Amino acid sequence: MAMRPLRFLRRGRLVEIESFHPRMTLLEWLRLEERSTGTKEGCAEGDCGACTVVLARLRRGQVVYQPVNACILLLGQVDGAEVITVEDLAEGGNLHPVQAAMVGHHGSQCGFCTPGIVMSLFALSHSGKAVDRGSVTQALAGNLCRCTGYRPIVEAALNACQGPVEDRFTATMQASAQVLGALDDDTNMFSGTDAVFFAAPRSEAFLAALIERYPAATLLGGGTDVGLWITKDLRDLTQIIWLGRVNSLQQIEVQQDRLLLGAGVTLAEALPCLAAIDPDLETLMQRFGSTQIRSSGTVGGNIANGSPIGDLAPALIALGAVLELGRSGQTRAIPLQDFFLAYRRQDRRPGEYVRALHIPLLSQGTHFRALKISKRYEEDISSVLAALRVTLLDGHIVDVRIAYGGMAGTPRRATHAEQVLLGQPIASATTWKNAGEALPEDFVPLDDHRASAKYRMQVARATLIKALAEIAGLPTENTRIHPRREREAAHG
Repeated sequence: MAMRPLRFLRRGRLVEIESFHPRMTLLEWLRLEERSTGTKEGCAEGDCGACTVVLARLRRGQVVYQPVNACILLLGQVDGAEVITVEDLAEGGNLHPVQAAMVGHHGSQCGFCTPGIVMSLFALSHSGKAVDRGSVTQALAGNLCRCTGYRPIVEAALNACQGPVEDRFTATMQASAQVLGALDDDTNMFSGTDAVFFAAPRSEAFLAALIERYPAATLLGGGTDVGLWITKDLRDLTQIIWLGRVNSLQQIEVQQDRLLLGAGVTLAEALPCLAAIDPDLETLMQRFGSTQIRSSGTVGGNIANGSPIGDLAPALIALGAVLELGRSGQTRAIPLQDFFLAYRRQDRRPGEYVRALHIPLLSQGTHFRALKISKRYEEDISSVLAALRVTLLDGHIVDVRIAYGGMAGTPRRATHAEQVLLGQPIASATTWKNAGEALPEDFVPLDDHRASAKYRMQVARATLIKALAEIAGLPTENTRIHPRREREAAHG
C-alpha cells in the first residue's frame, strides 16, 4: 500500500516530517523544533489550557476550527490539518480582533495563560454559533487563570466573537478547504521502523493488518488519556497506531430506532447527536472535560479505555447500547455492559478494536436521567455518575436499567435495585427508598482520594431517588443546574 510521511499545513506552507519519535507531542515540536514559544506548558495533562492551539480540518466538506491541548496531543495526530498558534493571528502589525478585544478590555493578567485563552476565543469566533455569555464560559471552561476574575475576558469575547469574524482565515477559507482536501488523501501515513513507529492507517483493512503485525502497539483514539501516559507516567511508547484517519470509523447515522456512532467520532461531534436523545446527555457531554478535550477525545477511545470513572459508559449502558468490535474484516457485537470485565480489563480479543456503538433511542413512555457528581462542576472527574432508563405503563415501572460509574472497578448495572423497582408505582416514595436500600447488594464502592466509599453509597442512593422523583413528576426546582430540563418543565 502507498505510504507517506507526516504532512500538515503551517503558516501557508506544507510541512512534511519523515521521521519523529512516536511519543513526541505537538507542544514539544512547536516549542523545541519550530521554536514557537508563544504556546505555553502549564499542567501537561490537558487541564489548564495554557497550551491551547487550533487545528483546522476538513469535516464533511467544511473547514472546522478545533481548539486542542498541544501538551497531550501527539505530533502524528496533526496529519492532514492546519496548525494555528497564537503567533499566527496578528497580520501586518495589526492584532487579531480577539487579541485587540483582550487588550481593550484588560483581559490579560500575568500573560502565561493568555495565549491559550486567545486561541480558545479564536476557535469560538470561527465556530459559526451564536455567542452569548453561556457559550463563552463553555469555550473557556478548559482555560484556567489564577490571576483574577474572568469578567474582562468574557467581555472581550462578547465584543470580538459576535457575528462572522473578519480575518485572513475567513478570507482564505475556500483556498484552505482545497488544500486540506488535497491533504486528506487515501494513502497511509507511517513514520519509523518496525521497532519504533507512528502509523495512521486510512482503511480498516490496513488498520487490521497493522494490529496483526504489531500486537503490542498502542491503539490511539484522541489521546486525552494516552497523552498522560507519556507526560505523567513517562511511558516510552514506541509503537503507536492512530485511528483518526480511518474513514469508516467516523460514521454518524441516525436510524429509525437507534443512533450509530463510529469509534472515531469525537466527543464534540457526538454531543449534538446524544443531546437529541435526552437533555441530560447534553448536560453530561458539556461537562465532559473541556472544549479542547471534546475536540480530541473520541467515543471509541473513551469506551476502550475502560476507566471505572468514565462518564460515557454508564450512561450508554443504561440506554442499552451495543458495542461493535472489528478484526480483520470481521465484526462482533456485544452488549456494552458485558465489555467491562474487571478494572482496566475488557472483553477485547487479540486483534480486535472498538469499531462502533449502537445506541437505542428512547421510545414513548421511556424516561432517562443522568446525574454527575463531582467536586467541580465543569472539567472534573466524577465521584459518582448515575444513569437510569425507566419505561412506564399506567404509572408503573415495566422496564428499568440502572448503571453507575465510580462505584466499582468497572461501570456496571445495579441489577438488585432494578428488581426492586420492576412492577412498582413510580410515584411511591417507598419504592424509591427500597431501591436505594438495595444498592449495597450491587456495589462495594471505591474508596479513594476523590471520595470515600461511604460518601459514594450515600450519593448513589440520593441520585437514584432524585431521578425517580423527577420522572414521577415531583417538583425538584433549584436542585440541579440544568437549563434545558428546567425550561421544558416550565413549559409543561
